[in-house]
Amino acid sequence: MDSLLTDYILWLETQGLPFQHAEWLGRATAVMAMLFLAFVANWVAKRIILRSVLAIARRTTMTWDDVFVETGVFTRLSHLAPALVIDALGPIALGENHEALRFTESATTIYLIIIGLMVLHALLNAAQLLIGRSTRGAHIPIKGFTQAIMLIATLVAGIFILATLMGKTPVYFLSGLGALTAIVILVFKDAILGFVAGIQISVNQMVRIGDWIEMPKNGADGDVIDVSLTTVKVRNWDKTITTIPTYSLISDSFKNWRGMFETGGRRIKRSLFIDMRTVRFADEALLADWQKIRLLKPYLTEKLTEIADENQRRGDDLGVLGNGRRLTNLGTFRAYCVAYLRSNPRIHQDMTFLVRQLQPTEHGVPLEIYVFTNDTRWAIYEGIQADIFDHFLAIIDQFGLRVFQTPSGHDVGAAVENLRGPRDAASHKDASSISVG
Repeated sequence: MDSLLTDYILWLETQGLPFQHAEWLGRATAVMAMLFLAFVANWVAKRIILRSVLAIARRTTMTWDDVFVETGVFTRLSHLAPALVIDALGPIALGENHEALRFTESATTIYLIIIGLMVLHALLNAAQLLIGRSTRGAHIPIKGFTQAIMLIATLVAGIFILATLMGKTPVYFLSGLGALTAIVILVFKDAILGFVAGIQISVNQMVRIGDWIEMPKNGADGDVIDVSLTTVKVRNWDKTITTIPTYSLISDSFKNWRGMFETGGRRIKRSLFIDMRTVRFADEALLADWQKIRLLKPYLTEKLTEIADENQRRGDDLGVLGNGRRLTNLGTFRAYCVAYLRSNPRIHQDMTFLVRQLQPTEHGVPLEIYVFTNDTRWAIYEGIQADIFDHFLAIIDQFGLRVFQTPSGHDVGAAVENLRGPRDAASHKDASSISVG
């Protein structure tokens, strides 16, 4: 093109134009041709190449090209075409016009840096979508890494743009960046801490998107919906959203319920408080009633045989209540709870399984049920737990036991009425004798 421009200027001179006018007209024509070629390159890139690439991407079975289309990678790459044309033809069209050439080169360089930054952003979004849609990467908090890379790239691009505008080399600004390190750390403190925390969270797999976490200090109790460079968003069970600084997940403690879902068992840990005054040895009437309960038959057969053999071996006088071994209603009820839970198909039989007594308190003897359900869904779990304790509360009377309950207003009122009853009867009797006399 340079030779064509020279020939064109010479031709203008042959037409009678002065050299200066011929050169000016030749340069103007070259600039118009450059702009026209840039327009053509932009049209070809967007109307022909881009449309062809998009059509091919939609027809292929691969997913990465569809993601590139969705995030606009190809569209943003098409913006490079006119800038590359101007960058290549600018020195030829402008020639020795140094100011115009410097301005054009600076504008083109800044434009290319911005487009490159936009393409990088689209590529990072595409990578985030591809990893998020994969089976293994669905719960990886990749967003923090992409934001950190984008932040660093933006800073570097800003340095290059500033260097281009001021006519300096980027090394000039990078060398002075050390003096501003303290200010940079202060301004980007949250981003730096978040980036470090994001690396630790990802490497140690402390939090994933979709995890249920509890962090009472920050008022968070729900599912993680987003992990970014500086914040973690949690959708609480009341549908509110709590935003937690990412670094808080490293510096403070929190509970992650992921392990419960992965093991497939959800814990039931609840106690029945038994009134200690109702605990006693089993008599013949209770034993006869218990023999009718199907779940207790194996336990009673084994236990009664064992007790009878041991008492016979010892030769104790069973007429004395303290001699020999005997069944108690509380121990038999505990055995019934074990048998009932063992027969329940909703209880995980391979995990920790305990029905135990805890230390007696002012509320009675705690009988704690410590088992795991085999369904971790919240609503199903609560239904299983409620069914178990409904049954235990309903059947506990069959064992001569009573659950402790703090007296209510109705209980106090009934007690007062019971106290008034005999007095009212005596007063009525006295009044009747006086009237008869």
